[in-house]
Amino acid sequence: MTQMEHSPILETRRVDWPDEAACAATAAALARPALRTALQDATLELDGPLGAGKTTFVRHLLHALGVQGRVKSPTYAVVEPYEIGGLRIGHFDFYRFDDPHEWEDAGLREVFGASGLKLVEWAEKAAPLLPAPDLRLVIAPREGTAREVRVDALTPRGVELIMGLAA
Repeated sequence: MTQMEHSPILETRRVDWPDEAACAATAAALARPALRTALQDATLELDGPLGAGKTTFVRHLLHALGVQGRVKSPTYAVVEPYEIGGLRIGHFDFYRFDDPHEWEDAGLREVFGASGLKLVEWAEKAAPLLPAPDLRLVIAPREGTAREVRVDALTPRGVELIMGLAA
């Protein structure tokens, strides 16, 4: 996996997910009301190999934020929009991007310039056109369903979110 170069990492935490319930607990911690202000305009990048659990984490986060019903992967649509309680959310998956110029063609500059939470999978496929994320979760599969997650804060907003995870 190639990591994109962004701003320097301001803070890092390691989180172990021995199972999917631990993944859901991390998502629920991010969705807590105390972090809503920081989260509402944040960009979260999810990195990891195919099958690492990126979409699973997004699904748990969206449900913890109050999204009802099925949360599907935007692999073919590129973006799945959601709105809950005035919070606009975009779940992006750039896995099928072959050329970063598709970013411009799809009108994503405007989408990323607007307010709302952005959840991004396969960000390296749209580099260098994406803005730096506030928070990056690097998910590494371990034996069975276990995952080791490195959470990097790349902005002051990301630091606020990462500190909220530890609280």
